[in-house]
Amino acid sequence: MNNDFIMQMQPLFGSEEKTAINDYMNENGFITEYKRTEIFENMIAEYTGSKHCIVVNNGTISLTLAAMAAGIKQGDEVLIPNYTMIATPNSVRIFGAKPVFVDVEKETLCVDIELVKNAITDKTKAIMLVSANGRYPNSGIKEFEKLCKEKNLVLIEDSAQSLGSFYPDGRHVGTAGHLGSFSFSAPKIISTGQGGAVVTDDDDMAFNLRRLKDFGRSSGGNDVHEYVGYNFKFTELQACIGIEQMKKLQSRVDRKKDIYRKYYDYLKDVKEIRLFNHDLDNTSPWFIDCICEDRNKLIEYLKNDLIGTREMYPPINKQKIYYDDNFHVNSELVGKKGLWLPSAVQLTDNQIKRITNSIKNFYKN
Repeated sequence: MNNDFIMQMQPLFGSEEKTAINDYMNENGFITEYKRTEIFENMIAEYTGSKHCIVVNNGTISLTLAAMAAGIKQGDEVLIPNYTMIATPNSVRIFGAKPVFVDVEKETLCVDIELVKNAITDKTKAIMLVSANGRYPNSGIKEFEKLCKEKNLVLIEDSAQSLGSFYPDGRHVGTAGHLGSFSFSAPKIISTGQGGAVVTDDDDMAFNLRRLKDFGRSSGGNDVHEYVGYNFKFTELQACIGIEQMKKLQSRVDRKKDIYRKYYDYLKDVKEIRLFNHDLDNTSPWFIDCICEDRNKLIEYLKNDLIGTREMYPPINKQKIYYDDNFHVNSELVGKKGLWLPSAVQLTDNQIKRITNSIKNFYKN
């Protein structure tokens, strides 16, 4: 058995991506976004069933532009799960909106809708629903749609971890809200190094997004500015990679599900570790996430056994930049005991067996 170090996550690029970049460079293109970017956008739109897809330079900015395109302004409150990557609150904080943190469901780590209802104020303008590791909330997406309609709130789906995951009604995660955001950073199921996308069926919001990402130009390639806009454009080199990555998406979705099944089968009798449940009929796990006992000792044991892991996100409201005294029980639990196990799509069956045997040995001893 190969005992090389097993990374917790690593991207996977092949000869197809290299060839696509070389072919493009031989065309003497301008590299900035153009026809290949449009192809990449159309592939995402078709896969997710969205009318519009707008790609930008990263997944944080895709959330920022989604909020701005929806009319969120300085001083508005946006409800955000207390368990998420720091990019989620930062995406609205950047233009002066106020993130308000709400605890998550214990089973899914998606924001708890009953707590959301209690957190709504006159200043609340939007809910950012994060589909943690591709999962959807136990309460169901339609309850969030209903609540937003009743309260006249914008529903923005932070689906950074969810490309390839669907709701039970057949809609792709990220398409139920007014806007949905995806990330293509290095650890994601497909990657362009950095990159993000916003999907929407709303023509006006799509128009706003395209103006916001390109200096507010009235159309591409001119210097007529009817709107305030910025420079968050994509590149053709990223699009070359993204096109080839999208061709591999479904096989990766299938493999991620298979990896989860093997982890579950090998660890189901180890009482000290619990994998978060996944609806594999509809959703694909991005990372293999779990609650474990003696987390720090387990991390060190696995590291000595040449196995990489990563602590799951700490509670946002306990980060220095957002600190408050509120106690959110489920996000606190994840902050203390949550762990991501090796999850790369190229993980072999033998490596999974090696990882799970090491975990079993740790708890036996």
